[in-house]
Amino acid sequence: MPALRTDALVIGGGQAGLAAGHELAGLGVEHVIVERDRVGSAWLGLWDGFYTNTPNWSLMLPGQAYDGDEPDGFLTREGIVGYLERYAQAADSPVHEGVDVSSLRPADEGFRLETSDGPIDARAVVVCTGAFQRAFRPRGAEALPAGLLAIDTRDYREPSSLPEGAVLVVGNGQSGCQIAEELVDAGRDVVLSCGRAAWAPRSIGGHDLLWWMLETGFMDQRVDALPSPAARLAANVTASGVAGGHDLHARSLRAKGVTLVGRFAGCHGATIRFDGDLAASMAWADERYSDIRRMIEELCAARGIGDPGLPDPEPFDEEGSPDALASASLGAVIFAGGFRSDYPGWLDLPGGFDEMGFPVQRDGASSVAPGLFFAGVHFLRTRKSSLLCGVGEDAAIVAGGMAEHLG
Repeated sequence: MPALRTDALVIGGGQAGLAAGHELAGLGVEHVIVERDRVGSAWLGLWDGFYTNTPNWSLMLPGQAYDGDEPDGFLTREGIVGYLERYAQAADSPVHEGVDVSSLRPADEGFRLETSDGPIDARAVVVCTGAFQRAFRPRGAEALPAGLLAIDTRDYREPSSLPEGAVLVVGNGQSGCQIAEELVDAGRDVVLSCGRAAWAPRSIGGHDLLWWMLETGFMDQRVDALPSPAARLAANVTASGVAGGHDLHARSLRAKGVTLVGRFAGCHGATIRFDGDLAASMAWADERYSDIRRMIEELCAARGIGDPGLPDPEPFDEEGSPDALASASLGAVIFAGGFRSDYPGWLDLPGGFDEMGFPVQRDGASSVAPGLFFAGVHFLRTRKSSLLCGVGEDAAIVAGGMAEHLG
């Protein structure tokens, strides 16, 4: 079969791939988008009760802002997919669904890709396969009893799908907190293993939390402004988009009856142990809340707007938080410690990824393979690079770099 030829190939039909395609079209660059499943399919892999944690007005893909009648609401996973499908249709994007890429290698005039639909030759390629690909489990997770159900967030569907018994949720970031709340609201006994996760109120002074994060410049923070490259893996500020949006963090979950414990420290025989660091993790989270409050106060002073007067955090007492659980008391363990970059084996790029699995790049352009680009990567350029409110900015820069490469 002769190879399909195109100037630019976009791999991935999610928000990053569609935004990159939109920007390439605007520059008059011939391109094709390939998606191994269907447009927006990664969102459909989330649990049944999932809602976005960012308000609808923050859907800012280039050429199509949020098109519904609830700008301050929050979309379900199906709502996000519908938005992306309408975006692809409106842009008349050349999306080829059901096309899986099995290899990519340099060729005479760019790259040769082998796919389930035949070979493709492209002069430039942008990889948009998601911010993270591999679920993370802490050390010691492999020692859990074989008969105890242990799953990652991508395998969780809804409360009744789990065996009877208490549920241990490991990780108190956005996903872990939302799942823990869904479970306790369904009448399940829930234990939440907490690490370091920042928190803030959902609504502040009449504006959503994200509005403040954008206006203060927090979401424009670049990697070189972080205390270390590892800080890229820190949990996002926790809040919920469920039921119209509300506060959601370790304290609010404890008030609902969730048992808080420290970090997961492994399983020894029939006993699951936790570090005695719950109070320290809560103190760290309160410090991040204070940092956010300070940014908001400075913004208000600079613009001459009213300070919303965020209060001090409530005192936290770790009394009643066990340091161990009998595994037999649990029906399931859900690991919600986030995901890590893990680019597929078909992307054989020696020296192309750092020690944490992130692409070595500048403004989306690979530092080791001219003509290869990335978009939709967490902290590709800024904190919002993989989000629906920020991926469009990166897509425009990446498309411009591809156009320049193509000459």
